Amino acid sequence: MLAERDGEFRERVRTWLAENLTGEFAALRGLGGPGREHEAFEERLAWERHLAAAGWTCLGWPAEHGGADATLEQQVIFHEEYARSRAPAKVSHLGQELLGPTLIASGTPAQQRRFLPRIRAVEELWCQGYSEPGAGSDLAAVSTTATLDGGEWVLTGQKVWTSLAHVADWCFVLARTEPGSARHRGLSYLLVPMRASGVEVRPIRQLTGTSEFNEVFFDGARTPADMVVGEPGDGWRVAMGTLAYERGVATLGQQVGFRRELRSLTELAEHNGSAADPAVAERLARAWAGLEVLRAHALRTLGDTATGVAEVSKLVWANWHRDLGELAMLVRGAGSLVAEREPYELDEWQRLYLFSRADTIYGGSNEIQRNIIAERVLGLPREARP
Repeated sequence: MLAERDGEFRERVRTWLAENLTGEFAALRGLGGPGREHEAFEERLAWERHLAAAGWTCLGWPAEHGGADATLEQQVIFHEEYARSRAPAKVSHLGQELLGPTLIASGTPAQQRRFLPRIRAVEELWCQGYSEPGAGSDLAAVSTTATLDGGEWVLTGQKVWTSLAHVADWCFVLARTEPGSARHRGLSYLLVPMRASGVEVRPIRQLTGTSEFNEVFFDGARTPADMVVGEPGDGWRVAMGTLAYERGVATLGQQVGFRRELRSLTELAEHNGSAADPAVAERLARAWAGLEVLRAHALRTLGDTATGVAEVSKLVWANWHRDLGELAMLVRGAGSLVAEREPYELDEWQRLYLFSRADTIYGGSNEIQRNIIAERVLGLPREARP
């Protein structure tokens, strides 16, 4: 799929990264990412602003909105080369990859002028206000409310598992704006400033000892009336559009990281002798084959928005990565049960094992993905709903 004509673009990306991941930025290689978002956050933010100044952010956006009109193939190339260079994990993914495309598709001209340039320049960071204690994968059960009071929306409710809310400037929030409405109806997609009065963020300490997820409480928090994307009550459609962008071309870069992890684990197994165990050798081989399937599926379905495509992709990569974490503990043996250093410092394989448990939950749990595939793609009878 990646045509020969894109070879020049790949070389340009590769050269720029090699020339710029030097000096103060050289030490950032490999830092950040799931379970490690606390690593060198301010330095990674500075790096990403450096990327923006050189025109390497929001490549797939239309030029009229500050993007580069990059093709899908070019976007894949950039994400793959970025991962191969071990450039640090980005801090503005939610703004660039999720909210930005949503505003381009559904936002007003005023919203686009206000937010898109700041997202592209990495001047404002975003978080996603979807999940709630009683509405995780069942997003239609949202109970956070927003009512109009004069020229402002007033929000009351709680969100949870909100990635990077503690450093975000804004949050795109799905809230119920029509009293008495249920399920998908009566929801609105609101843009809420995180520094506003009535917004409280409480970090959640994870098994890894880090805290990139948060609880967010809205207690009379206010945002202007024109900070609704799409029409009031049309939030479900807009929110589903955002989720469609969540599993885009960046997954090809993600798989480069997976390949690096598998290669390192294979080398560890050969070094400590566990690869001589037929059971371990078979699981390493299966992991390699599974990764090839991941890439083939991602390339085959790139740009396909049909129901079920994203759900299958999420199921496949999440389960693969979780299984790799379990395999890492098998390869490590008894030493995997002991923390690297006191009081609770983990090595890379322990972090992989613990954090990859979340892969099958966030972004839509395995159970919900299977239900969607069964009911909406295969046409099987719907599960009984309360």
